[in-house]
Amino acid sequence: MKKSVLIILAFICSAASFAQSNKEDVAMIQAMFGKEKKALVNEYMTIPDAKKDAFWKLYDEYEDKRKALGQERISIIEGYANDYASLDDKKASALTAKKFSWVDRYTKFQQAYYTKFSAVIGGLQASKLIQLEDYLENNIRLYIQEQIPFIGELDKTKVDLPASNK
Repeated sequence: MKKSVLIILAFICSAASFAQSNKEDVAMIQAMFGKEKKALVNEYMTIPDAKKDAFWKLYDEYEDKRKALGQERISIIEGYANDYASLDDKKASALTAKKFSWVDRYTKFQQAYYTKFSAVIGGLQASKLIQLEDYLENNIRLYIQEQIPFIGELDKTKVDLPASNK
């Protein structure tokens, strides 16, 4: 029991410090790829000089709103960390509903900005940008997922496995 409590406390502290130290996805991207996100986008995209000013203005607007959505995701993770030890059906359902709602809003956000980017740089380049955004977002989600335990993971310590499974 004492070991389980210590593991839970360590998880909550690490999840809280993770959320505090990574308030912006940009820091994770820089850690993963060695560059700031804007530099990655600039390197990857092919934007004609005549459209660069309009593209970067729209991109900065997009990033501001995307970061706000990222803060919401962190809030959901913090809720999970805070409730992990006492997770029941009601709390788990509420957290999962918040996660689905966030994913839906993120998808609608991307769809709206895809349309805006298409008007500025064309469908091919806008698709390239969304593909890059999806790649970065999936890497961030995987990184976060690897930092938090699965529901019930700590319960496994309560099970005494047969010698052949140890």
